[in-house]
Amino acid sequence: MASLPRSDDSRFGLRRQVRLAGPIALSSGASLGPVDIAYETYGAMNADKSNVILICHALTGDQYVASDHPVTGKPGWWWRLVGQGKPVDPARHFIICSNVIGSCMGSSGPASVDPATGEPHAMRFPVLTIADMVRAQAALLDHLGVERLSAVIGGSMGGMQALTWPTLFPDRVESCVVIASTARHSAQNIAFHEVGRQAIMADPNWRGGDYYADGMVPSAGLAVARMAAHITYLSEAGLTEKFGRRLQGRDAKTFGFDADFQVESYLRHQGLSFVDRFDANSYLYITRAMDYYDIAEDHGSLARAFAATRARFCLVSFDTDWLYPTAESRAIVHALNAGGAQASFVELSSPFGHDAFLLECPELNRVVDGFLRGGRA
Repeated sequence: MASLPRSDDSRFGLRRQVRLAGPIALSSGASLGPVDIAYETYGAMNADKSNVILICHALTGDQYVASDHPVTGKPGWWWRLVGQGKPVDPARHFIICSNVIGSCMGSSGPASVDPATGEPHAMRFPVLTIADMVRAQAALLDHLGVERLSAVIGGSMGGMQALTWPTLFPDRVESCVVIASTARHSAQNIAFHEVGRQAIMADPNWRGGDYYADGMVPSAGLAVARMAAHITYLSEAGLTEKFGRRLQGRDAKTFGFDADFQVESYLRHQGLSFVDRFDANSYLYITRAMDYYDIAEDHGSLARAFAATRARFCLVSFDTDWLYPTAESRAIVHALNAGGAQASFVELSSPFGHDAFLLECPELNRVVDGFLRGGRA
């Protein structure tokens, strides 16, 4: 029987970072190396390393899936799903979550220092794809001694990574959970992202991306980008229930341009708090990676993309998610069925729109728990 990994192995635990020599071949034809990857692990591998689960984060997420965020102090972004007694449980699973390359929480990205120059990469960092993020994760797994994943799980952009894993590494994935996601970015998705990118690049402090030296960051543009994107994460019903047309801290309209309405104040708060924890250039790079994402285009057809994998799949959508609506998940399921893959699918009801996968949803926990335990969702 294989020996258990040592409990004192410095590769495992919270707030880890590794520099991999690389290079990683990128979809653009460029290469990236050395590559820094920031990550966290929870739990322990069993003797045959058959209990490993990779969690993939969304656009503005990070590796702190189940531990307190070092900047905001808030609990991990998926504490409702990952943790003791939860569907993804460190008592049963060895859990890995890494910051995607291109981001700004310790993995190589535009804000990180280029070893060749000693200066931040800025816009000289190579343009990435979702597949490149997955290739970097595979390199991290190699470093951790993980040959095969019991499951890869993600929501939104994390779902894109999860869905990409069995197309690039069909022999390394046993099961795949894709939540509130899609197999390609639509014209509408791209349009919303372009509004955000233009807001950042129109900020006088952006300066072609070279704003790191003096700390004068394009915070106004990034805040607007976040506000525009955040609207797409919500639903009309949810916004109406939470805010309606209620005024913010006043009894009458000001007939000016302050935040008269609660929903205006909420969006401004979301934008301002975001700039404290995220890099504007990273926002440009990651949204571009999402826009380039199209699994069918990369493989000839969606069904052909999964031809080589024997993984089980679980797809989950939400009825009020208009960013990645249920039809997108159904298209993936149809492609999987056409290729003979074992796929289960459920649409859950929630008033919270796209963000439902991050919020209180007992039904989602039951679906994921049942699937991971070997049952059908």
